[in-house]
Amino acid sequence: MIESAQTLPLVILLMGVALTLAILIKSLLAKIGIPALIGYLTLGFLLKLADVEWDFLSVEAKEIFEFLAELGIISLIFRVGLESDLLGLLRQLPKALGILIGDVLISGIFGFVTAYFLLKIALIPSLFIATAFTATSVGVSVSVWREKNAISSRNGEILLDVAEMDDIASVILMALLFAAAPSLHDGTTVSLFSTVALTSKIFFINAIFFGSLCLLFSRYVEIHLTKFFSKIEKAPDPMLEVVGMGFIIAALAGFLGFSAAIGAFFAGLLFSRDSEAVKMDASFGALYELFTPFFFIGIGLNIDPRALNTGLAIGSILLIAAVISKVIGAGIPAFFATGLTGATLIGFSMIPRAEISMIVMQRGLLLGDWAVPPDVFAAMVVVCAVTSLMVPIFLNYLLTKISFQEE
Repeated sequence: MIESAQTLPLVILLMGVALTLAILIKSLLAKIGIPALIGYLTLGFLLKLADVEWDFLSVEAKEIFEFLAELGIISLIFRVGLESDLLGLLRQLPKALGILIGDVLISGIFGFVTAYFLLKIALIPSLFIATAFTATSVGVSVSVWREKNAISSRNGEILLDVAEMDDIASVILMALLFAAAPSLHDGTTVSLFSTVALTSKIFFINAIFFGSLCLLFSRYVEIHLTKFFSKIEKAPDPMLEVVGMGFIIAALAGFLGFSAAIGAFFAGLLFSRDSEAVKMDASFGALYELFTPFFFIGIGLNIDPRALNTGLAIGSILLIAAVISKVIGAGIPAFFATGLTGATLIGFSMIPRAEISMIVMQRGLLLGDWAVPPDVFAAMVVVCAVTSLMVPIFLNYLLTKISFQEE
């Protein structure tokens, strides 16, 4: 009891310092065009190094950081769903489908081949790397496009459509991987293909059931619920009610065998169809900014300094594959749809990996070393950090040199 009483003030102090520094880091890095997640990851890793040196983080403190990181994951994925326009994406599907398929397929194959055959990493960690490779942190690139007033161009619109579909595809692949990984690890099935087939069958049955419930909620309940919240409460309270419902839906997904992150994505999709709910996203921004830094700080805390040397070596090779896979996977299909200029810009804009990729690796790390070993985790942190840091610089140069004209 005495130890807990002494721990609590320290934990509160660390949370306050971390949040204050996160706000300062975001402000400072924004001025020089560096994504805030780089600073958050660094802050978490420095905290890890300090703990290794002085051992001041108790078990309770680490659990609290993990809980806040979990809230950060839910906030991230909820926003991905909330900002997705499924009907709009379906309308754009014929135009963007070829780029999407090439992007996801080539990226995943590059990631798996590089990890499994070149680096001799075990099967399950290689699958986690492949899944993380398919994701794109388009927010890193979009900020540059907006700064250059190019986001409303034909190429900019295609980029946004492909990136949103890319996020959805990566979330689905992530859900399948989380479902299949334990069976692959236990060796309860004959082969990889039979495991994937069986897992996919169970996953899609559960997904259809859960999706049907979500569809019914979205069509017959959500709009009335949102209007009710708006009538009885002033902003930002209605958005807090929406977020509360999102947490409930995320929890229900967990009970059905999905991860809470997948449930948060479904929850965001439910409210995305209602313009009134999306308008309240501004109120959600404060919560998003509160919890999201803790996810990346938690990533930094999970980096094992002892695995960093190996992680840097592995990460350097994975980094090359990560760059090539997106340039080829998104760039070549884009060439046939937009020409050389569009292919170059879209290919390079799809390179950054951050939020979804790190969620994939973080969830694997929680499963154990058999899913994501510490050096593999550190390697993917390197990939995410470098791609998020370097691509905006290179993309800014490209957008400055290349003339944007609507075709």
